[in-house]
Amino acid sequence: MNRTLRTPATALCAALLVTGLAAGGGPARADAPGTPPVAVAPAAAPATAPPATAGPAVHDALVAALRQAQAERPNAPVRHICYATHVQNIGWQQAVCDGRPNGTEGQSLAIEAIDIIGSNTGGLCFDAYVQNIAWQGWRCGEDGTEILIGTTGQSLRMEAYAASIATNGICADAYVQDYGWLGFQCAAAQKVAVAGTTGQSRRLEAIEIVV
Repeated sequence: MNRTLRTPATALCAALLVTGLAAGGGPARADAPGTPPVAVAPAAAPATAPPATAGPAVHDALVAALRQAQAERPNAPVRHICYATHVQNIGWQQAVCDGRPNGTEGQSLAIEAIDIIGSNTGGLCFDAYVQNIAWQGWRCGEDGTEILIGTTGQSLRMEAYAASIATNGICADAYVQDYGWLGFQCAAAQKVAVAGTTGQSRRLEAIEIVV
């Protein structure tokens, strides 16, 4: 995908802290359509489901992307988040970081899984709303640890994802079937940001995440 980030990650997170945005709020995307129904946050104890799998190549690509992001700001303790999506009929996409889009647009292809890694976040948690499963269950990891959500090899579309962070804040966006980009949903530390839709059977096609 060649779509560029309209709002720098550092500025977006600064806005989150200054305005005190709660879960489900956030700066609207310039191209966000109206206000379609958004996803409902996962319950406290969602059902479990078979996890996604990602091989060493995906892990190495995530780590390489994270190191590159860190190298761009070597003299500051900058927070980063890197992620790769597993797309229907294609497989794992190239890892990107800090608000860059990942997935596809205009190809009617569903995201089936997301692999995530962060640094200087204090720890991250993610959940996926999956076709025929609903909320899959929280997956959490400390900085430098992969977090896999969704499924692979089951041809099940992701419809939404939820994100939570230990410190500062996190913002998530989703490109959804028939809607396009919904707009960033943001959450302060230890709150939940949810991007996508639930109960509408609409595939998630691309994502953007900033911390």
